[in-house]
Amino acid sequence: MKDLKPAILMFVVFTVICGGIYPALVTGVAYALFPTQAKGSFITDRSGRAVGSALIGQPFSDPKYFWPRPSATTAFAYNPMGSGGSNAGPTNPDYLKTVGDRVQLLRDTGVTGPVPADLVQASASGLDPHISPEAALIQVPRVAKARGMSEEAVRTIVAQVTEGRQLGFLGEPRVNTLELNLKLDALR
Repeated sequence: MKDLKPAILMFVVFTVICGGIYPALVTGVAYALFPTQAKGSFITDRSGRAVGSALIGQPFSDPKYFWPRPSATTAFAYNPMGSGGSNAGPTNPDYLKTVGDRVQLLRDTGVTGPVPADLVQASASGLDPHISPEAALIQVPRVAKARGMSEEAVRTIVAQVTEGRQLGFLGEPRVNTLELNLKLDALR
């Protein structure tokens, strides 16, 4: 009994510190230093309404929109609760069929030449909101035709929203498809 009282007291103290004070402090610092990121990195439309997050991909299938990287999440595409890859390897027949179907869909829309892997293969999380600049540029003719715009005008918009490497050397250049599609919609 003598040892039980200090154990319970330590449990209560560490619960308050680790379960209350520390998370509140970290959250407060995050909101102070990185308010947009701490609130979910939401992207808003022209009216100020949140339409998505810069961190989670969204499905687009209309020809007038740039298509994102495919999702392999469970239940439905881009499901943040079911984040994760398919775990299917490059010799899995179902995986090969899925990739082949995605390549065929792109071919049916007029894409010729090599197809960037990020347009036919899901990322590890299944939620990647970015595509490579090459994956965006290969879609320019379809989007320009569907919107009645010149290909050069659409390429200019792709260049405007292309993000460079972080700190100049980390990662690869990328294009957020939601931001790109919203920028195109804003031209109306």
